Amino acid sequence: MADETPTTTTPADAASGRRRTALVTGASRGLGLALARALSARGWNLIITARGAADLEKAAWETGATAVPGDVADPAHRANLARVANDLGSLDLLVNNAGTLGAVPLPPLASYPLDTLADALRANVIAPLALIQATLRGLRERGGAVVNITSDAAVEAYEGWGGYGLTKAALDQLSRVLAAEEPGIAVWSVDPGEMRTRMLADAVGEEEAAGAADPDAVAPFIVDLVERRPASGRVSR
Repeated sequence: MADETPTTTTPADAASGRRRTALVTGASRGLGLALARALSARGWNLIITARGAADLEKAAWETGATAVPGDVADPAHRANLARVANDLGSLDLLVNNAGTLGAVPLPPLASYPLDTLADALRANVIAPLALIQATLRGLRERGGAVVNITSDAAVEAYEGWGGYGLTKAALDQLSRVLAAEEPGIAVWSVDPGEMRTRMLADAVGEEEAAGAADPDAVAPFIVDLVERRPASGRVSR
């Protein structure tokens, strides 16, 4: 768990009455949708994105968010997200939740298709970094925060999870270095644990995934982290 000592800056000045703004990727279902619901319930202004336009519009209707459908691996879409964030007055929070499992069924590294691995790196590492770069000026101005959703597969050696795990290990290291280089913002890589999501079901099967935690039960932990604002670091639920 990250150090509980608060940093010297906060994501918003409550006395000012200014509404905080968050961008959540992968927000049409699973943890991203749960985070959008939890942030909306606490009064955040939201920008949400995901590839599934229809589901994203439903999420936007539910949470009052601005929906910007598209693929975060697409540079043009990332530029559009940055423009929308700037139009709304810059970000207090960026949640890099969107990602891909990679090859399914989960193959051993010895036979992992390298083109699929390259796609996973683009979605799980390059896209989060690119979004950070595109929104960093506003995050600096606001004393904002970045949440990068990671996994225990980044730190444990599970058979079949090597491709996905190495992308999340890279994301963890990205988070650590960013925190060292940008002391004015908070940066957390958050391992939410197993959740009942489509991604987990694709990896382990519907029956096993059914016993995992509901994303709506996990999201308040992450929102509490953002509002409590401990020191940057890797955090596990």
